[in-house]
Amino acid sequence: MDCGACMPIRAWDLPFLAEPEEVSALRRLLRLHLGFWGLAELAEAAQLCVSELVSNVITHVGRGTPTTLAVSMNGTCLRIEVHDPDTRALPTLVCPPGDAESGRGMGLVAASSDRWGVQLLPDRKVTWVEFATSLSAPDGHPKNVHVSRADWVLGFYDVQQPLCRASSSKLGANHAETAAVQAISDLLHWLWAHGRDADEALDRAQMRFEAEMRRTVQ
Repeated sequence: MDCGACMPIRAWDLPFLAEPEEVSALRRLLRLHLGFWGLAELAEAAQLCVSELVSNVITHVGRGTPTTLAVSMNGTCLRIEVHDPDTRALPTLVCPPGDAESGRGMGLVAASSDRWGVQLLPDRKVTWVEFATSLSAPDGHPKNVHVSRADWVLGFYDVQQPLCRASSSKLGANHAETAAVQAISDLLHWLWAHGRDADEALDRAQMRFEAEMRRTVQ
């Protein structure tokens, strides 16, 4: 099952000044967000593309250029954009000689992503890349065994309106959260009824969740 209302993926953007020392911070932030979105498998390729696109701005537009990193979904594809104000310095795909020390940036971008391109706007240039994902909906979950099992269980908490068909609106998200809390409460009742320590089990579940999330974002 899929659940588009449980954890919507929201687009975000970050203005920054194009300086070499900013690249590592952008890479860390991107990896963290992709981990929370359940798209950790794309982190390495996405980080490489961000490094190359920002390096292009630094090299061909200039250090200190006001730049923006934007991350969103285009359908079920992850889309990453780098905005800069120079509409003349266009990134190009070239084949440098084997001994060349530069010029391979866009080749790496093309090889690491599913699609890339450049959009020229009146006040800026947008260089973008896209990656196919395992999402079944733009604001849904990836194919994750933990989420799939929870979706199946939560489906029993609203027979009239299954969670997998709830809208991604605030109302739908609140409905899903209420059902999830009820499911957790019922499981604690089950543990108590069988002579188990519900508080201990809840602590163990929290520790396990946090450990799995740390592995996801590392």
